[in-house]
Amino acid sequence: MDSSEPKKEVRLQKLIADAGICSRRAAEALVAEGAVKVNGKTAEIGQKADPGKDRVLVSGKPLPPPPARSLTLAMNKPRGYLCSNSDPHHHKTVFQLLPPEFDKIRLFCAGRLDKESEGLLILTTDGDLTHRLLHPSRQISKRYRVRLQHPFLRKDLPRLLKGVRDEGELLRADKVYLLGPEKTPETSDQLEVHLHHGRKREIRRLFECVGCRVRRLKRIQIGGYVLKGLAPGKARVLGPADVKALLEDPVQGRR
Repeated sequence: MDSSEPKKEVRLQKLIADAGICSRRAAEALVAEGAVKVNGKTAEIGQKADPGKDRVLVSGKPLPPPPARSLTLAMNKPRGYLCSNSDPHHHKTVFQLLPPEFDKIRLFCAGRLDKESEGLLILTTDGDLTHRLLHPSRQISKRYRVRLQHPFLRKDLPRLLKGVRDEGELLRADKVYLLGPEKTPETSDQLEVHLHHGRKREIRRLFECVGCRVRRLKRIQIGGYVLKGLAPGKARVLGPADVKALLEDPVQGRR
């Protein structure tokens, strides 16, 4: 082989994500757990491989080729469904809501919603898109509608913006607005919350830390893409313009 030919080695987490197995972050975890082998040897964090030459195994199975073309869907997730490809306890998953034509396509969630949350969920075969949506450096903003058990006081909004510590993590919102027909100048049980990160159950935990319980939580926007015209449980294929909108600059305040 001509020594001047450019190397085709790429990081393992990108290879695994591009093959549609999982996100880059999850792929890094698989490498750390020793579940990835390259040419018969256990892989290490940061290792690269040439997909045209090296044999990569993930959990004992050969790395499948990347999809011929990437596919990205937007779903209006209903409550009661898990963001998981399978569940050992046989809970309902969002992938069971997809039409049969998607059964043989290995999609995964580019950011999750917990079982009782609803709204905009992105399903994709594109590991690079998932990485760009989730990586903190991208600062992709997400908008949520939140309904609480009891009215929230306007004077307590700074606590949500300053943040609170829970289980060693700093939880905080980027922006918060009081909403709703029952809103008064100083209180409301409905709010809009903007976040650019997504720690596990972050909004629910944040409100619990300030003495409030979330009754309903719905994600309505990611980047510049807004959830609209999509019934609960339904999904639509996103075109290039929609995918571009997902990666737009953080949503600016509307007020």
